[in-house]
Amino acid sequence: MSEPHSKPRHRRSRTALAVGVPLALTAAGTLAYGTDLGVLGSTARQASAAAPAWAADTADGFASVNSLGQNGTYGGRDGKTVTVKTQADLEKYATATEPYVIVVAGTITMNPVGKEIKVQSDKTIVGSGTSGHIVGGGFFLGSGVHNVIIRNLTIRDSYQGVWNDKDHDFDAIQMDGAHHVWIDHNDLRHMADGLIDVRKDSTNVTVSWNKLSDNNKTFGIGWTENVKTDITIHHNWIRETEQRNPSTDNAAHAHLYNNFLEDAPGTGIKSSYGNYSRGATKMVLENSLFQGVNNPVIKDSGAAIVQRGNSFSGTSGRNESGGSAFDPKAYYPYTLDKAADLPSILKSGAGPRASIGTTTAASTKAANATTLTVAKDGSGQYTTVQAAVNAVPANNPSRVVIAVKPGTYRELVKVPSNKPHVTIQGTGGSRKDTTIVYNNASGTPKPGGGTYGTGGSATVAVEADDFQARNLTISNDFDEKANQSLSGHQAVALRTAADKVFLDGIIVSGDQDTLLLDTAAKDRLGRVYVSNSYVIGNVDFIFGRATAVVDRSVITLKKRWDGTSAGYVTAPSTAANRKGILIANSTVNGDVSGGSFYLGRPWHAGGDASLDPQTTVRNTSLSAAIKSTPWTDMSGFSWKDDRFAEYKNTGAGAGSASSNRPHLTDAQAADQEVADWLAGWTPSAS
Repeated sequence: MSEPHSKPRHRRSRTALAVGVPLALTAAGTLAYGTDLGVLGSTARQASAAAPAWAADTADGFASVNSLGQNGTYGGRDGKTVTVKTQADLEKYATATEPYVIVVAGTITMNPVGKEIKVQSDKTIVGSGTSGHIVGGGFFLGSGVHNVIIRNLTIRDSYQGVWNDKDHDFDAIQMDGAHHVWIDHNDLRHMADGLIDVRKDSTNVTVSWNKLSDNNKTFGIGWTENVKTDITIHHNWIRETEQRNPSTDNAAHAHLYNNFLEDAPGTGIKSSYGNYSRGATKMVLENSLFQGVNNPVIKDSGAAIVQRGNSFSGTSGRNESGGSAFDPKAYYPYTLDKAADLPSILKSGAGPRASIGTTTAASTKAANATTLTVAKDGSGQYTTVQAAVNAVPANNPSRVVIAVKPGTYRELVKVPSNKPHVTIQGTGGSRKDTTIVYNNASGTPKPGGGTYGTGGSATVAVEADDFQARNLTISNDFDEKANQSLSGHQAVALRTAADKVFLDGIIVSGDQDTLLLDTAAKDRLGRVYVSNSYVIGNVDFIFGRATAVVDRSVITLKKRWDGTSAGYVTAPSTAANRKGILIANSTVNGDVSGGSFYLGRPWHAGGDASLDPQTTVRNTSLSAAIKSTPWTDMSGFSWKDDRFAEYKNTGAGAGSASSNRPHLTDAQAADQEVADWLAGWTPSAS
């Protein structure tokens, strides 16, 4: 980033910081390095095994919505990956306080029969291929437990010989007061009581791509006087079950879509009803298929059901709708499959898979994604990332995943504005396995004449909306020491100039001007969400005019080319009345001298006095490298005339409020949360 020419200081009267719509923020957690930058966690740790690609998957539906201090559902991805084959080991890790990805590799028979392991927060429990079986028991998620993923398991056979069993409350998965839970691609069957019970104000739950069968009570929701539960139920194959398919009592928002309910003829199990909206439930029921089901859709007088696009074959009895509900797309994006296609889609896609991932499970959009493979050794469709980008058709209407095999790709990559919905994803076990790198800088000669500017120096340039990157490293390795003849050393690793950019689980590495978060034009909104990532640099290395969130990430301070320690983390160039840069729930540290780095300074690009730069750093651990006066002026513009503030930071670099170190009040902080920055967009993996 080139500094503008010196301009006179400007001053504007301001009585309060910018405000938005308050929504609860992710609970703060101190992050630190995994030893290979492969994982993030609450303490320094190295995964016991390379984290599989699916360990970075995040939920869709209501489990993806930020609330109750939890930002989406991602399970134990910030912790170690462990493999278990015994009940003792499964209990040890599932009940631990720290995050874990727990891979069940074999059949675990529960003792005593009916035991439900009390899972704690921040866990992913997943079957290894189709071999992960829990027999004669299940899982219990108690009050306050959150951020749990249960995937790719078969949970079965606690049945005690009584069909409508009133004595044995042996469920496959039960939650009482839990929130942010994703139940995906499981086979749940033949239990003594329910297959899934979502009770006592449990909320932000998504149940997707499961096989639910051979049971009396399938899926109960509610058991509360309160109307709080938000739940998404999609792409489940429910067959040979009698009741609660599901039964939904006093749910604030119940979104059911693309489920296949089947009561096959000639069996001893007869459905008594299908989807039931009870109490004060508001239900939206879309593009589901009911085949042979008695009373397929019923509702209480005080409940609501809005039906759209459902199909009924061989059904009888009550099929009801009425009342007003809600618009699910006001909460999260989703794509509907045709009801007629569900038997083929779910018979092949529901339940445990040999391999799982966002391309088959995170959402129907991802399930239908086109995948292009890149490999340096020629084993893919393309040998360069840019060649795969070039192969994406102009104005593509749906997701294209560019799967990049491990290796170092020394090339420039540009995703033009007419190619939206592109994901570039490394396929290695670590984000370090796949690297896209180049070494242009501002002043570097162009092949056709002239020189690059700051923005043009980017290794990867993204100008297309709805772009995602994950599980890889994007780097600019420009050698400052060897290029002292250049007047500036701005060398961008990644430039974004688009809206709805999701950078999840990546490393962005450089020196000066590492990560340029821009917009397509000054008057255009450009939202960027960076999560579970590392950003490395020294001078203005997170900068630009985008509305950008860096969440649950590590910001690494790096020494200058000559070994000195001095720098600036952010340089926002925010337009007036827009949100700027928000750093939340993260860690700022690095091997640099104490008191040598500023958190930020105002970049009035081109000397534009109408800009109103903003950086907020909150709920973040600051190392001793941060100056006690963490903001500074830039090119004649005073930081005090713009928007720079902190809130509840911790660590040796944190400090109390003063005129030179403004802190948000609680009221101001309530209007500067992650959701305020994202403004109605809920990032989800695709």
